[in-house]
Amino acid sequence: MPMNLEVPKKFLPLVGQAHQVAEEIFRPVSRKYDQEEHAYPRELDMLAALLDGMNDGSDMGGGAGAGGVRRQEQSDEIRNGSNMSTALGIVELCWGDVGLLLSMPRQGLGNSAIASVANDEQLKRFDGKWAAMAITEPEAGSDSAAIRTTAEYDERTGEYILNGEKIYVTSGERADLVVVWATLDRSLGRAAIKSFVVERSNPGMKLDRLEHKLGIRASDTAAFILDDCRVPRENLLGSPEVDVKRGFAGVMQTFDNTRPLVAAMAVGLTRACLEQTQELLAEAGVEVDYDKPAQSQSAAAAEYLAMEADFEAARLLTMQATWMADNSKPNSLHASYAKAKAGRTCVDVALRCVRLCGSRGFGEELLLEKWARDGKILDIFEGTQQIQLLIIARQLLGKSSAELR
Repeated sequence: MPMNLEVPKKFLPLVGQAHQVAEEIFRPVSRKYDQEEHAYPRELDMLAALLDGMNDGSDMGGGAGAGGVRRQEQSDEIRNGSNMSTALGIVELCWGDVGLLLSMPRQGLGNSAIASVANDEQLKRFDGKWAAMAITEPEAGSDSAAIRTTAEYDERTGEYILNGEKIYVTSGERADLVVVWATLDRSLGRAAIKSFVVERSNPGMKLDRLEHKLGIRASDTAAFILDDCRVPRENLLGSPEVDVKRGFAGVMQTFDNTRPLVAAMAVGLTRACLEQTQELLAEAGVEVDYDKPAQSQSAAAAEYLAMEADFEAARLLTMQATWMADNSKPNSLHASYAKAKAGRTCVDVALRCVRLCGSRGFGEELLLEKWARDGKILDIFEGTQQIQLLIIARQLLGKSSAELR
């Protein structure tokens, strides 16, 4: 059947609104909040109501922010739904500023986790709240299965007691909720890992520090200590049972939804770099001719064409992963394809654009050098480049995590 690779018509208004936010709100204050690290961008407060309206106005339940996405019921109808619309909105907003996107109220990656596995009662109870996600620990980074934070059930009170340490929690200080990954029994490995929704005000979850970072400085990145942190059993996402056969599948479903969203962030930032570079090349008299072979043009034009080709590959892989989620097709492999390609492309293109633009690329007059710094995290969080390639290799070769490390 024929494929239409353009933005679906029903999402054009959403894309236009998101681009307007990026151009008129994000870009003008991008440098300011890069320099004022940890300062909360007050300009974002006025966006909360707008984004809620955009989300509510979408007939598929998606919106322009990094909000939660949920798989649709199986249907014979081919659909472009909430995953696609959310990704398209993210592309536009990250064309403006990645750090500011990550700072938007009620648009955290924890919201995607809740949307992926929460029951109807939880969805209603946590609706309208900003949720961060806490997975990484000092001794458990790329290998999420190595999590040491424990969750012990107290039958007397009907609560889980969490103990451990979490680091690199995006929006951890500002969020209303934190989705914490913890294990019910270390001896059972991956199968015992569950996710718990913890109120940010919970006295058992103590803010340890805020990190100083290379990029995305507008976004706060927190570290927490969980010390006898009591969480009601109603805040457990998914089943409380440990299913050794199903293993890690329940919590890992979150990544099938969030990795394409991070890929979309990288696509947006890559496009920003390419557009700025093309403008500067044109000012310098270097024109990119799409009707001529790259080898017959200047070295700068040829390099630009190569970068643009990589960008298109990353964009299409991202759209494919989101389309598969919208159509209830298993997309774990394609989510990793998208994340691996878009993350690597973003870092590579941003650095090459800085180099092509010379002193203007290095200076603070433009945002190119900032984008080069911001881009690196998109190849790291939600699973590093190396982990994505490992996941892809396992699935293509039919190997388990024990067989291929």
